[in-house]
Amino acid sequence: MKVLLAGAFGNLGYEILKVLVKKKHEVIAADLKEPEDKKMKGKYTFKAIDATDPKTLKGICKGVDIVITTMGLTTSSTKFTAYDIDYQGNLNLLEEAKKAKVKKFNYISVISCDEPGAEEVPMLHAKYLFEQELKKSDMEYVIYRPTGYFYDIAKVFKPYVDKGEMQLLKGYHDVKANVVDCADFAKFIVEHMKDKGVTYNVGGKETYTYEEMAKMCFRAAGKPVIIKDSPIWMFGLLANLPKIKKEGKHDIILFSKWTLSHDLVGDTEVGDKSFAEYIKEYFGGKA
Repeated sequence: MKVLLAGAFGNLGYEILKVLVKKKHEVIAADLKEPEDKKMKGKYTFKAIDATDPKTLKGICKGVDIVITTMGLTTSSTKFTAYDIDYQGNLNLLEEAKKAKVKKFNYISVISCDEPGAEEVPMLHAKYLFEQELKKSDMEYVIYRPTGYFYDIAKVFKPYVDKGEMQLLKGYHDVKANVVDCADFAKFIVEHMKDKGVTYNVGGKETYTYEEMAKMCFRAAGKPVIIKDSPIWMFGLLANLPKIKKEGKHDIILFSKWTLSHDLVGDTEVGDKSFAEYIKEYFGGKA
């Protein structure tokens, strides 16, 4: 089966690529750049794309059976917004897939993007808007909505652990999530890529509050647990500071505020990997 994987060299995209190659699919790996990877070289066809420029997508879906796209803005940017990439970039790819008469279009979105209030968070709202376009498209689809990833929690919490104190939102210490391992999620995506008209809210097998996660990180690092409160209104104030907006961090802060104040628990639990064990290994200690 011929699969176009857009966003093939992000953290999740690369895990999906490895699974597709292992399953002997013919893969077009599309992204801005191709990393040096001698182990994977020659096992896929690389196509350089910029999803915000439809010209770079022309003809990319020719002969493709399934499109899988992980494309989305994940960091601060002074050039693009989530609407440019998560929405319009994926819409550009969808239009190209339609022209090529591709049978299936599978999209990695995010959990809770359709909840009340999510329309005020661009990194959620842009994904929701694209989901609606995909559902209206007459094309078979699968939408995967992950809760978050092991590495995201570790990466976000590490600076606080290094500093010696964590800040959580006052009144929201019990907010919980069952984040998922990228490799486990990638296997699920490929296993279910032929499903039709379904949306999966995907999480891992372990559910923890953010306070429990923070304590795990401190203990794994061999440090005393120090957790302080931060008022939720502070995030809104911070997000709208001129300097923050100029640096393109506004949307990231609003997304962080949402994440730390809403339960993100997927009812489709996948994988066997333990988040607690991952944290022990990541921080190099024993929780």
